[in-house]
Amino acid sequence: MALDRCINRRTLLQAAAATAATSLPLMGQAQSIDNAKILTGFAAGGTVDTLARRVATQLAGSYAKSAVVDTRTGAGGQIAISLLKTSAPDGATLLVTPMSMLGIYPHTYKKLPYDPVADVTPVSTGVVFDMGFAVGPQVPASVKTVPEFLEWCKANPTNANFGSPAPGSVPHFVGELIGRSGKVELRHIGFRGSQPAILDMLGGQIASVSAPVGEFLPHLSGGKARLLATSGATRSKFSPGTSTLVEQGLSGLVYNEWFGFFLPGKASPDVVQRANAAVRKALTDKDTIDGLAAMGLEVKSSTPEELAATLKADTERWGPIVKAIGFTAES
Repeated sequence: MALDRCINRRTLLQAAAATAATSLPLMGQAQSIDNAKILTGFAAGGTVDTLARRVATQLAGSYAKSAVVDTRTGAGGQIAISLLKTSAPDGATLLVTPMSMLGIYPHTYKKLPYDPVADVTPVSTGVVFDMGFAVGPQVPASVKTVPEFLEWCKANPTNANFGSPAPGSVPHFVGELIGRSGKVELRHIGFRGSQPAILDMLGGQIASVSAPVGEFLPHLSGGKARLLATSGATRSKFSPGTSTLVEQGLSGLVYNEWFGFFLPGKASPDVVQRANAAVRKALTDKDTIDGLAAMGLEVKSSTPEELAATLKADTERWGPIVKAIGFTAES
């Protein structure tokens, strides 16, 4: 309850302050940022990195004279958020992060190196996406659905495992829920991003991976990676031939996630407004939209207030799920 009250009070105050200046024109403000950077906590080549680089390209020359991506992997995305916390709130440093690090980690870690409300200021959502569950060459080609994979795991318990981009992330919990649906104990293996997990799957080191759908798309044509299911309420437009978990009989397993842009916690309303306008403009670029679609990411921007409300709702939704699974960062 204390967490809920904290989120209610501080998130709404931040959002209100951020949106108070939304009527100010972006182009009328002088460019005061020389070198901007977008922090990301996950490995190059993945979906988070792709979004960051696409937006950074658009920010260069308009929002700032130059804009780069600063990749700081480790601790399941916490390092990048910790760096944002200590950055100057002048608009030169932004963060793009999955919801998990702000909405789920408060339920899984007894102590975080950052406050998921006070140390970040919402700017805009960037993309939304479904999860995918795939298997590699360690799993026989005859396995074509998640229920079939779970049956194979029962017969091969030493290989009953899955990788995810980070312990305590949405993909991690989707994998856990898949195992529980078939009364199979799937051993979780956390990685520093989805691509390292997928590469181990392709190399036969692990059996399966739970990750954003788009992470698998570049690897499907060769046949080594086989996407068994997606986690949305309907089939993903990026893989319409793949049935959903619900279609395969896994009732109630409907989950998606988003990546959002944030500034340091003490960013002023005018700094937030300028960043919001710049990010949203970047996300209207056709090449950016098409490039992100190639990675299974659907562009969706927002106001700072909308992002704050979405984060609050997701934080509240995942609390009971995490408690039911019984996962903690120390487990």
